[in-house]
Amino acid sequence: MSSAAATARISLSSLRAHKRRFAGTFSAVLLGVAFLTGTLVMGDTLRASFDSLFAGAAGGTDAVVRSADTITTPGQSQGARGPVDSDLATRVAQVPGVAAAVANIQGAGQLVGADGEPIGGQGPPTLAGNWIDDTRLNPYRLAEGRAPQRGGEVVVNRGAAATGGLKLGDSTVLRTPEPVRVTIVGLATFGGENGMAQTTFTGMTRADAEKYLTPKPGEAASVLVRAGPGTSQQELVDALGPVLPEGVEAITGEASAAENTDMISGQFLDLFTTFLLVFSGIALLVATFSIHNTFAIVVAQRTRENALLRALGAARRQVVGAALAEAAVVAVVASAAGLLGGIGIAAGLQALFPALGFPFPAGELVIGAVSLGLPLLVGVAVCLGSALLPAVRAGRTAPLAALRETAVDRSGTARGRAATGVALALVAVGVTLVGVLVTPSIWLAGTGAVLALVAFVVLGPAASTGALRLAAPLDRLRGITGSLARRNALRSPKRTAATAAALMIGVAVVALFTVFGASLKATMDQTVDRSFAGDVAISAPAFGAGGSGLSPALAGRVAELPEVASAVGLGRGVAEVDGAGRQLTITDPVALAKGLDLGAVSGSLDTLGDDGLALSRAEADRRGLAPGERAELAFTDGTEDTFTVRAVYEQSELAGDYVLTREAWAPHRGQDSDTLIAVTLDDGVPVADGKAAVDKAAAAYGSPEVQTRAEYAQASAGGIDMMLTLVYALLALAVLIALLGIANTLTLAVHERTRELGLLRAVGQTRAQLRAMVRWESVLVAAFGTAGGLVLGAFLGWVLVQASQGSGDTDFAFAVPPVQLAVVALVGLAAGALAGWRPARRAARLDVLHAIATE
Repeated sequence: MSSAAATARISLSSLRAHKRRFAGTFSAVLLGVAFLTGTLVMGDTLRASFDSLFAGAAGGTDAVVRSADTITTPGQSQGARGPVDSDLATRVAQVPGVAAAVANIQGAGQLVGADGEPIGGQGPPTLAGNWIDDTRLNPYRLAEGRAPQRGGEVVVNRGAAATGGLKLGDSTVLRTPEPVRVTIVGLATFGGENGMAQTTFTGMTRADAEKYLTPKPGEAASVLVRAGPGTSQQELVDALGPVLPEGVEAITGEASAAENTDMISGQFLDLFTTFLLVFSGIALLVATFSIHNTFAIVVAQRTRENALLRALGAARRQVVGAALAEAAVVAVVASAAGLLGGIGIAAGLQALFPALGFPFPAGELVIGAVSLGLPLLVGVAVCLGSALLPAVRAGRTAPLAALRETAVDRSGTARGRAATGVALALVAVGVTLVGVLVTPSIWLAGTGAVLALVAFVVLGPAASTGALRLAAPLDRLRGITGSLARRNALRSPKRTAATAAALMIGVAVVALFTVFGASLKATMDQTVDRSFAGDVAISAPAFGAGGSGLSPALAGRVAELPEVASAVGLGRGVAEVDGAGRQLTITDPVALAKGLDLGAVSGSLDTLGDDGLALSRAEADRRGLAPGERAELAFTDGTEDTFTVRAVYEQSELAGDYVLTREAWAPHRGQDSDTLIAVTLDDGVPVADGKAAVDKAAAAYGSPEVQTRAEYAQASAGGIDMMLTLVYALLALAVLIALLGIANTLTLAVHERTRELGLLRAVGQTRAQLRAMVRWESVLVAAFGTAGGLVLGAFLGWVLVQASQGSGDTDFAFAVPPVQLAVVALVGLAAGALAGWRPARRAARLDVLHAIATE
């Protein structure tokens, strides 16, 4: 028999004889591969579905005429684009090869549902525009009712109507942001779906669209063009070029659909898949520790078996090959099962998302070669890589080891390991401090974080020995049972540390996000406390194009209330400064100083007028500008104006970096709206009474959110809780894999100590005491992993907060939430007890005589 055949036979025989030992490894690989496969398949499916959706919806549009210039501000994936002359549609329609051309007027418009709440809330874009009668140029199709014919009549997408509890014939309010009373006369679909994802759309008459969505009649977002027979899209675009004015361009309908798909991909799908891939990586990292620990235990338990093979003539490479062959079989089978599980996860998510309010477009699952090949390779690589060191260690087994009864693990007292771990920890701290305090660098900070993780792993055995010895007083809680459990954990420090390491990583990531989330909340609270000088806030959604904003007239209406001392609205605009897009705050600068705390002000806010601007101190220093100097601003309408810097203020968290008056912004504005109104009450007016008066006044403007100062701060941080909930749900997989690792380790340890457990039962230990001993050992291991994870996670959270300081002008606050971290610790301990439940039951069921007779 050849050497390779002998190796394979040994591996398969060992797997058949000890298949239960690899149950935990199989589960860890399966779960990690399934999560990765599901993420990739779901991402490919969503991209294909949106491609089909936009291609179908825009199938009749052969060209789009639009402004050629865009201004993109930091944090935006798609820039703001200026309007075009709507009469351009008449000129375009006369070009040879054009069958039809219509002006496309678009803006923000948020419907109010039957319950009085705005549809879409703080989330997706809420759009409005003129209803286009040409069915080939209109991406929306009438599903019920008719098109709008008179003022106040609208068509809404069917998904928005269902969300808001609206139906044909209902009357509601459309916030543009001016409240407009409308009647629903039609329901529409987009590409055969109830809407474009969660985006809402309201179709109006052209007269209403020009009245409410544009600053002046005669402007449109674009002109949609349909080609005549025999004219291709590119030929149409080439024909349109000569008749278009300067600053206006034409692109093919296919290019426009691709841009819309890229917008969805860039804003959501890429972020969505990247987010899930990060957690897939965390799960696989946790799985690596669990798999390595399983193979290390199996190799240790088979020391005599491997030594006998060596004594009978087996070469070292044969022993190593046999161990790796076992790992390869487990890896391939588990990864293949994981692929099937991942496809099932993707199918389940596709069915679940609509039920949760995420109406993604329908479509068949897209299962590409990468979505199958990459997870399979990763699963096999993780399993083989985790088994490599134990396999090499098996190959080094000396033939004389067959004569030994046991091998003593002295890793907990190895001075070299301890010294190496301490050195790595010191280097990690040093590199991190340099990266976040001395020379701010995300790369240095990240390197320090990785080194800290490595230091924790290297120090694990020594740290576990020290921690378990310090836990000696806990023996009083469990008596002799607890003492035996602690000594069992002390017997193999390396195994204890490796088992706890998987849980440590999961807890560390949970603690990292918990600390960072608490720090973000503290930062927002600090920002509101420091910058918001008002008593009541009226706010609008700030997510992307979500919501319609607040009517600029609302601030003036609120300011007239007898309970109110002042009210100032903050609008938003964009401009280009030195070739870079910048966001502008459009407001009354004199009233702004009453509603917000701007800190020390150089110059005067009273004299901005229509040719002056105010800058934050940070932006003024970046641009090298001081009061009296000039700055060139370019706007989306293609014009450039020179402004004089007349004031520089210190605090910009809420005010932004550039402040212009409404008079200065008026020639360049699009659809005007405010995102925040800061209200200061008169002296002696109770906040509750003032809020009630403001709420009543705001009801006529679409019932926007009215909050006290404390409620505004809490609402500003509301998204963080949603993020943390999602993070915890995703991290549950990593924690589950870690718990499977603990359970598998204890199961193997029970098998290894069968004779010892039988002797304990023979000398009087009860089944209950045996179960308690195994469970307590699991709790001790989990406690060590949880404690290490909390320390590491808090440190990494501090690193992330400090690294974020360099990402903007915001002064981040660092906060450690004791209650949340205490809950994490308790969950870790409870999970440890749960992980030990099955091994404890198995240990208690051992037959005493059979266990004593076991070699």
